[in-house]
Amino acid sequence: MAGLDLRAAGDGVTLRVRVQPRASRDGLGGERAGALVVRLTAPPVEGEANAALIRFLADLFDRPRSAVTLVHGARGRDKTVHVAGLDVDTARARLSS
Repeated sequence: MAGLDLRAAGDGVTLRVRVQPRASRDGLGGERAGALVVRLTAPPVEGEANAALIRFLADLFDRPRSAVTLVHGARGRDKTVHVAGLDVDTARARLSS
């Protein structure tokens, strides 16, 4: 995922995410236009997909859920997420494994 838009920001990293709700299973879908594609089984209703995204990314990066914050895009598929306590190199390593 070399083309991923992953940036150091304050005490962590920010990354762009493209969410595909109502997928058959949760998982990564690669990279599209610099954004990490995340497939989620949750529907895009009443914040369920956003909550599922936060849980998924917290587990992926081995961080508590409180460390994952939705910065932008709460109502759309394209989002910006901040993960506290993580550096760019560690994030890339987690995404490549």
